[in-house]
Amino acid sequence: MKTLYKIFSFFITLLIPVALVFLGVRLLLTPLYLQVEYRTPGFPADAYGFTLQDRLHWSNIALLYLVNDANIDFLGSLAFSDGSPVYNARELLHMQDVKNVVQPVLGIGYGVWITILGLGLWAQWGNWWPAYRRGLGRGGWLTAGLVTLIAVLAGIRFWQFFTCFHTLFFEGDSWLFFYSDTLIRLFPMRFWQDTFIWVGLIALIGGLGIGMGLRLKSK
Repeated sequence: MKTLYKIFSFFITLLIPVALVFLGVRLLLTPLYLQVEYRTPGFPADAYGFTLQDRLHWSNIALLYLVNDANIDFLGSLAFSDGSPVYNARELLHMQDVKNVVQPVLGIGYGVWITILGLGLWAQWGNWWPAYRRGLGRGGWLTAGLVTLIAVLAGIRFWQFFTCFHTLFFEGDSWLFFYSDTLIRLFPMRFWQDTFIWVGLIALIGGLGIGMGLRLKSK
């Protein structure tokens, strides 16, 4: 059984970075993050006329689409006061692609957290809690190391990093838009830079907290 517990311990180590990154992503998939981000000092104004309230209104609807069960008509039926559509066909296609990524990520993320907590209960009652703790600790330090490495690479060339990210999850250039398109007006590059930073910070703080917390407790 000791060998089995060691296997599960290393399995937990691998799950922790996924769990902490997912935690960061999920916390930012909320209206609160939009409220904070659009009010961040230096956040670029929309050159085509969106006010803060316009951005909050339309971005909250876009966010709701990503986490609900509605089809693309949820966004496709939207129109401005002059009757023009909020999103063009290319934007709608991309949002559909984004939802096809976000929905499985949410399912996987919740599944990872349930697995970690479930293994924790088993470890507590199955007398392999020390191995479980070691797995958590290693996972925390692994998360901190990975986030630091990615942050260095992204910080050197963010656009290349951003491009690689989209190439990994989306086909072709469906994610490229004109500056006058609604998606860019709502979510300019600054939005994504800040988002990656926040996800990284949440994962980094979580990883260091787990790693250092368990080390101090063991001492």
